[in-house]
Amino acid sequence: MENVYKMLDFIEKSPCCYQAVENAKRRLEAAGYAPLMENRNWEIVPGGKYYVDRNGSSLIAFALPGKKMQGFHMIASHSDSPCFKIKENPEIAVENMYIKLNVEKYGGMILSTWLDRPLSAAGRVVAAQKMEDGKMTFAVKNVAVDRDLFVIPNVAIHMNRDMNKGVEYHVQTDMLPLYGSAGSSGDFQKLIAEAAGVKTEDILGGDLFLYNREKGRVFGAREEFFCAPRLDDLACVYLSLQAMCHAVPQQYGNVMIVFDNEEVGSATRQGAASTFLRDTLQRICAALGLTEGSYHQLLAESFMISADNAHALHPNHPEKADPTSRPCLNGGVVIKYHGSQKYTTDGVSAAVMKDICRQADVPWQAYANHSDIAGGSTLGNLSAAQVPVNTVDIGLPQLAMHSAYETAGVKDVAYMRKAMECFYGK
Repeated sequence: MENVYKMLDFIEKSPCCYQAVENAKRRLEAAGYAPLMENRNWEIVPGGKYYVDRNGSSLIAFALPGKKMQGFHMIASHSDSPCFKIKENPEIAVENMYIKLNVEKYGGMILSTWLDRPLSAAGRVVAAQKMEDGKMTFAVKNVAVDRDLFVIPNVAIHMNRDMNKGVEYHVQTDMLPLYGSAGSSGDFQKLIAEAAGVKTEDILGGDLFLYNREKGRVFGAREEFFCAPRLDDLACVYLSLQAMCHAVPQQYGNVMIVFDNEEVGSATRQGAASTFLRDTLQRICAALGLTEGSYHQLLAESFMISADNAHALHPNHPEKADPTSRPCLNGGVVIKYHGSQKYTTDGVSAAVMKDICRQADVPWQAYANHSDIAGGSTLGNLSAAQVPVNTVDIGLPQLAMHSAYETAGVKDVAYMRKAMECFYGK
């Protein structure tokens, strides 16, 4: 249970991708990991522990064995979650009575779950900053407004008697958050500047998102379940981070990858389809004095766990699940399969993952889409196009994926961490 509450605390302090990576870096440094920068030379040694970030929203940490390395053991997850992105010039006045904000979708969220909840804003701003020599540069500041700031109000049932027959929500019409009364016009940029510790007039750009303010909670007859925002995929980020900080590499270099932009297709310079992982692994090999041929030999002996949560059997809609591969909450690590390779698991990688679970003494389950229902995709197949290693797709079983408030099982948190620590400890 302690693992769950610590994970919920990490999620609460990570309202969007930038804070998630910032918090991960802080924990890695406390565990002895040294920062590297992509625009600097890398000096690394066998037995060392390091991390590098890209865009402030993706991260790769690695711990090297003290002896000759046989390959890489990698776990990938993602820092982003479906939400609303705040547009430029966001304030909209409504009949000289209210101010609402202009937003757009980021990823495929369940829109209705964002209604009537306490929300706030988080992300980053880019501000002009004067150097000692008088020249101007840019300062990137992460920002999270730590108070209830918005709500997206529902339409009363008295005004839409067909509400419970199903509603098609339109973001531009139905999902704009109420920010303040007419007198608050012009305040939003000032509020963000104050939270970031910069002057309003110095802000030149930014990436701001709405986030759900509700805290994570444990519930159930025997406290066997929990709910929280952003479980997909900050749960796997946290658990891989914990495993990375506690496991000691033996024959393999341990690599923890946190990609951004999975929810919008990963086709960015910090996404799973980018060169970020390939660039990092090649630079590790170059810094260790290894040849290009040695790099490819290491890849041939490497393995990746793509950790992104899986759909559990729904208590009210069991008909949505596959007839035979029906994972449940608290049933163990889920191995995900897809005939068209949206999940990259194959017979070999599944066998490796089952053996890891067996060694860690944790149960595993299988997930496949109902053959008549299209599913989503994840990190493994996209990353493998850049770094071709044997890969398995796994995740925690959860309910209400892409809701503003998701549900998972307490026991599965311990199962996943044990499996990840076992993998990294080889």
